[in-house]
Amino acid sequence: MKISVFNGSPSGKNSATNVIVSSFLKGAQSEGADVNNIFLCEKHIEHCKGCFACWFRTPGNCVCQDDMTELLHLYNTSDIVCFATPVFTRNYMAYLKNFVDRLAPLKSPLITEQSGNYDLADTKPRTQRFMVIANCGFPGENNFEVMKASFACCEPFLEIYRNCGKLLKATREDIKPVIDKYLSAVEQTGREAVTGDVSKETRAKLDMPLMSVMDYVKYIGMG
Repeated sequence: MKISVFNGSPSGKNSATNVIVSSFLKGAQSEGADVNNIFLCEKHIEHCKGCFACWFRTPGNCVCQDDMTELLHLYNTSDIVCFATPVFTRNYMAYLKNFVDRLAPLKSPLITEQSGNYDLADTKPRTQRFMVIANCGFPGENNFEVMKASFACCEPFLEIYRNCGKLLKATREDIKPVIDKYLSAVEQTGREAVTGDVSKETRAKLDMPLMSVMDYVKYIGMG
C-alpha cells in the first residue's frame, strides 16, 4: 500500500501539522506501507492559469512545466491520498489550495449530476481513498466547518481535526503526557488504516481534549 501526504503548511517539516502526520505515517509504515510525506512549500508549483488547455488542447497535460508533473504521478499511483494543512481564517492554506487547483488535468469538461449536485467527470475512475489531517491553533470545532465542506466532495474515509494545535509542539512536562497519549492514538490510526478500517474506539480517541479551553486560552496568551 502506498500512502502520500500532501502537506500545505508554510512551516513544512517544522509544522504542528507534521507532528500529526509523522505519527500517522509511523503507524502506517510499521504495517508495511510505502509512505511519502510531501511538503508543498518546498515544491515549485505555479498557479493554475485557468486556460483549460488540460481539457481541450492537451487533455490531461498542463501547460505549466513544474514539480506538479511528478506530484500528479504520485497522487495517481497512491492508494491513500492525504490532504494535510493548518487552518488559517477557517480554511486550508494557500500551498494546498494551489496544489488542489492544479489537479484540474484529472478532470474532463463533462458535467455530471448526482442527487442535485453538479461536478466534472473524472478522466479515469479514481482508485485512491482520501483522508484529511488538519490542526488549528484555536479551541473549538467550528474552525473546521469550511474545510469539512471543501473536502466533502472526495468523500474522505478518515478526517483528523485537531483543535488547540499549539500544544502539539509543547515542551512543558505537565503537557507532554497528554500529547504523547494523543499521538499514540494517531499512530494507531495509521496502523488500522493499512490493515483495515479505523475502529470507532480509535476514532473517538482522536477527538480527545488536550486541555480545557480556559487553560488553553491562558497558555497561548490570548485570554
